[in-house]
Formats: sequence, C-alpha cells, structure tokens
Amino acid sequence: MEFHMHTHHFTHRMPDWRAAAMAGLAFLVLELLLVGLIPGERFWLPPRMIAAMVFGHDALQVPATFEAGITVAALVVHFVLAIVVALILSLIIASFSFDSSAGMASLAGALFGLAVYWINFYVMTQFFPWLAEARNWVSVFTYLLFGVVVADSYLRLERKEGARQK
Repeated sequence: MEFHMHTHHFTHRMPDWRAAAMAGLAFLVLELLLVGLIPGERFWLPPRMIAAMVFGHDALQVPATFEAGITVAALVVHFVLAIVVALILSLIIASFSFDSSAGMASLAGALFGLAVYWINFYVMTQFFPWLAEARNWVSVFTYLLFGVVVADSYLRLERKEGARQK
C-alpha cells in the first residue's frame, strides 16, 4: 500500500525495533555527555525530577546533590522513556520513505521532539507538577535535538528489507 506525496510516500512496513532502541540509547548517551559539560549548581536537579516520578515528591525535598539510588532510578526511567519515544518515532519514520531525504527525516524528528517536549512539560505536569520548573529554552533545544538525533540514528542503523531477509 503506497500513498505518494511529492517525493515521499506512505508505505506499510514494520520499523526496525533494534535500530529504534539503539537510536534512543544513542541519544541518552549523548545527552548525558552534554549535561556533564553544562556548569551549574543545579546539575543533580534533573535526575531528581525524573526519579520523583518513581519515588514521589520526597525525592525533591533533599538538596540536589548526587545520590546513587536517585541517579540509578532517574537513569532507568529516562532510558525506558527514551527507548519508548524512539520506538514511536521509528513507527513514523518507517511509515514514510525518508531514505532519499535525511533532511525530511530530521525535520520530522525535530517536530516530533517539540511535540514530546510539549507533552512532557505541559501535559504531564498535571501528574508531575515539578516538571514545570524545567520549561526553558535548554529543554526545548534538548528535545528538538532528541528528535533529530533519533531520526538520523534510526535511518543510519535501520536494516533495509533486503538486508533483513539475507
């Protein structure tokens, strides 16, 4: 089944789940490296905000310093969410033939990243109000970058149909 729209067309193909998971992991590693480069006294606040999704608001009550349990919980939650969101984006990318246009895949990824930012920092604040503190241009940029990196990584890592059958 194909629907032609300019140079891109809708196809019915299954995404490469391995590539999607690896793309989500690639971004998570990149993000952790980038966060380490940003100076600031509130370095440990984002992990605490994520861990509070599991431990509740009490995780935010202590000073924003390193704590192994908080950090592990934040990494696990963030990893799972990054993989799930990357899988969703892979469904979108696999549905459109972006093979000939990495630019279009990057644009789709950027728009997807902005949508995820909006969901996380405006919709999910109904359940986790402390996330509203992270509404800023750095978060917008990070989510925009997330979408682009995941889309590009997915295209590079995806095993093409012919290669899968070999």
